[in-house]
Amino acid sequence: MDKIMVKSITHNYPIYIGNHLLATINNYLSEDYSRIFVITDTNVAKLYLKQVLSSLKGYDPIIEIVPAGEESKSIEMYYNIQTKALSEGLDRKSLIIALGGGVIGDLAGFIAATFMRGIDYIQVPTTILAHDSSVGGKVAINHELGKNLIGSFHAPKAVIFDLQTIQTLPKEEVRSGYAEIMKAALIARKHLFNELMQLDFLNISSPDMHKHIFESIQVKKEIVERDEKESFERMYLNLGHTLGHAIELGQVKGNILHGEAVAIGILFSLFVSERVYNIKLPITQLYNWMNKNEYPLDLANVNVDLLMDKMKRDKKNQLDLITLILLNGINNVEIKSFSEKEIRYYVTTFLKSLIGGFND
Repeated sequence: MDKIMVKSITHNYPIYIGNHLLATINNYLSEDYSRIFVITDTNVAKLYLKQVLSSLKGYDPIIEIVPAGEESKSIEMYYNIQTKALSEGLDRKSLIIALGGGVIGDLAGFIAATFMRGIDYIQVPTTILAHDSSVGGKVAINHELGKNLIGSFHAPKAVIFDLQTIQTLPKEEVRSGYAEIMKAALIARKHLFNELMQLDFLNISSPDMHKHIFESIQVKKEIVERDEKESFERMYLNLGHTLGHAIELGQVKGNILHGEAVAIGILFSLFVSERVYNIKLPITQLYNWMNKNEYPLDLANVNVDLLMDKMKRDKKNQLDLITLILLNGINNVEIKSFSEKEIRYYVTTFLKSLIGGFND
């Protein structure tokens, strides 16, 4: 088992990464809590809830199982779970356990951040994607006008990442999770980027996946410790997210997962970066890798007006400008703001180049 310590403004907390950790969660509780409230979703509950509950028998835990999917990060779900917490007698010495992917981590974390002005919570991520969102203490719910617009910074007491939970993930979830690993590599680990470019998701080994997740978490830890409240450098971790969130929110049927949309957003950031800084980046190489690993790249019918509307509401924006995270070379990150007219031009030309595979 690996252990990484993260320094937070309020407290330091451990990240445990290893196998068969779910059944021994009680060993990682730092305090004797009055009550424990486990929040999970319908998919994860069927697979892992029993293991977690078996390790918490002495606490007689309360359980909330929400529908799987981004729709559960709503103000209505937030309010209903707060009501349940109050009705069940949770107090300031209670603990919330977020058992699931990024949606559950964000939702349960925001509930913990605001219940009685803040109680402890533990992140127990069950997807590759959640290795990123579970670290750093950013918690939030969505508004119909944008993702994560209602939220807070609230560091967990621990992150417990049982690697057994990701061994049977469907391929689309692996794709989604690896977008965040790719992001970390482009921000701060050039050697990892080169390694990922050789990766085929059909043949990835468990030790390689463990190593990639560990390195990505290290990048997140280093940046969060320097800028926990996202005053500047932590915004680097939003590479690909401005367009990614717009794609995710703007789709009609919801077939593109968060990480898959972020991967397209990363391509867009490279596309814009080449034109802004007059440099050559490995955009064709990245596109070919994404195509090989079956990322959804067909955006021929996307509504540009809808994308623009969502991008204008991104939480990084200021002074009516749209902010993008760009690369002036691999591992050389810069933040730059653009007018709506400029972004519309870049989005339109990007979508045309995407159809051609960036070979034009």
